[in-house]
Amino acid sequence: MALLLCLFLFSLPLAALSGDVATALTRRDFPDGFVFGAGTSSYQVEGAVAEDGRKPSIWDTFSQGGYSADKSTGDVAADQYHHYKDDVKLMHEIGLDAYRFSISWPRLIPDGRGDVNAKGLEYYNNLIDELIRHGIQPHVTIYHFELPQALQDEYDGLLSPRFVDDYTMYADTCFKSFGDRVKHWVTLNEPNVEGLGGFDTGTMPPRRCSYPFGTNCTVGDSTTEPYIVAHNLLLAHASAVSLYRHKYQEAQRGQIGITLLAAWYEPATNAPRDVAAAARMNDFQTGWFMHPLVHGDYPPVMKSRAGARLPAITMELSKNLTGSFDFIGLNHYLMLNARHDNTAYNLKQRDYAAHTGIADAMKDIQEGHGEYAPWALGSLLEHMRVKYGNPPVIIHENGWAEFVQHPSEIKTDDYPRSEVLPGLLGSSLHVHKERIRLAGILCVVVS
Repeated sequence: MALLLCLFLFSLPLAALSGDVATALTRRDFPDGFVFGAGTSSYQVEGAVAEDGRKPSIWDTFSQGGYSADKSTGDVAADQYHHYKDDVKLMHEIGLDAYRFSISWPRLIPDGRGDVNAKGLEYYNNLIDELIRHGIQPHVTIYHFELPQALQDEYDGLLSPRFVDDYTMYADTCFKSFGDRVKHWVTLNEPNVEGLGGFDTGTMPPRRCSYPFGTNCTVGDSTTEPYIVAHNLLLAHASAVSLYRHKYQEAQRGQIGITLLAAWYEPATNAPRDVAAAARMNDFQTGWFMHPLVHGDYPPVMKSRAGARLPAITMELSKNLTGSFDFIGLNHYLMLNARHDNTAYNLKQRDYAAHTGIADAMKDIQEGHGEYAPWALGSLLEHMRVKYGNPPVIIHENGWAEFVQHPSEIKTDDYPRSEVLPGLLGSSLHVHKERIRLAGILCVVVS
């Protein structure tokens, strides 16, 4: 008999909401089986970057080189490597049902391939066991931007198809080592972001970009590399899913999916050009991966604008990609207005978007800053239902993101955040109740 599992993961727990707002919605308002949790990534919380056999990732190189926005590093972070028992105890005390975390590839397999690090294996086994002892579901992201520096040095990392084989072997180690207890796997976190930040604007490792799309790089080509990276990530995802389904899923009885960043782009006006701009934005961000996963090829607008710079999806790859997920994870924060604009960077090529990088092809139709609009989550989910066949969806990240340089800057009167989170919950609950096919809204069908 199938179990309907619904998961809504927060950057902050429900307990962090202000009293008046938190009482507006309670767990009793949600159906049985709806799961509340929180999520992290390994580099942001583990620390211990040079302990027990772990070797550098591209994020160590990036942050230790002083390139992070606030000059911080993950050397210590939240020190979860040493305090995971305390952290799990806190999760249990605030009532979390699930914890989404990522495995550090350079901690588990320090050189990217080859020998498994016994201490890294022990740490993740201990963390998973501790979660289960406290009744908390482990939801594991296999790859969350943390490529071993050794693979970057050897063959330029994500730019090489060799990444696919190394990633698949790494994923195999994860399934084999933890799959008896982990029933929720995410192959990649935000692959539609990594190509932009790392290879178009150069604001993320490995800092590859070209002028005028990025200006803080010494190597790279923003007009081609983001497409190549995304393609290799799609190949890696399909390979890992195929491996899991053929070798592990029947015995382990788990689910596997992928998690995408999914802002919602709304037309700035009702003008047809702006309506088309918003649709184009959604295709360039979410559709970049959703279209191949559901329809077996890149969105037509990307193919027409990127031309030969967009790698071809062969018939064999199309077959492997189509339906290669049990659920889709969405990281949703913002609504942005979209307005058609051909003047970005003052470039005047005949076919402007066909000669620019991905990020700029998006900027030419983007206006203003993002807004925290809870209703936009409902629009996003409706878009997933209509355009992509109502796939099972898990909200893996959401809420109100703030940049805080020092703990003293943390606000005690957290009114904006405490307004947004219940709004997101209310929006998801409304959509959930309105849909007949509940498996398409924040739900995963688990055998």
